[in-house]
Amino acid sequence: MLVLLLVPEGSAVPHPPTRPRSALVVFESMFGNTGHLTRAVAAGLRGQGVDTLTLDVAIAAPPERVTADLLVLGAPTHSGSLSDITTRADAVRQGASSDRMIGGLREWLVHAHPDTAVHPGGVPVAAFDCRAHRLDPHRDAVDGAAPSALAMAGLQGFVPHAEPEVFYVRDLLGPLAPGEMERAAAWGRRLARALVGV
Repeated sequence: MLVLLLVPEGSAVPHPPTRPRSALVVFESMFGNTGHLTRAVAAGLRGQGVDTLTLDVAIAAPPERVTADLLVLGAPTHSGSLSDITTRADAVRQGASSDRMIGGLREWLVHAHPDTAVHPGGVPVAAFDCRAHRLDPHRDAVDGAAPSALAMAGLQGFVPHAEPEVFYVRDLLGPLAPGEMERAAAWGRRLARALVGV
């Protein structure tokens, strides 16, 4: 039997509501600076209607499968890359809490995988890092925690969503450079708009 849907002239054809998009923002923070940036990025995502959860790798184990529509990774740059047990121990000697030494984003990524049943094409991933102004700015495009995190995530089956983003602190321990919190929130909004196709 053929059923026709009659719509009055000039009326819009109704569309089923789309489900809200979701994001998981996973971060590592030695002295609190990357944590502050994470909250700003998450606020930018939420401001565009993306349901956003933040996860501190120091206190949370990785899920077996990432089901969010977007994975965002944030970490401080240690020796031009993601931290490891040696560089985290050095951060503890400089004043970071000892609970930050056990595991970082590098270790979290080893166990993280996209849920291909929910996202057959892969889960999009974006990454940012926090580094001192005194590092060579000409190395930003190739060195740093964010490019390293994206490379590792790609090996795990995640799909790049954006170029790596860099935020700065005035010195190794902080504070954040002026305007970086606002820039992080704006980056979160851009990620959200790209995710929902606006």
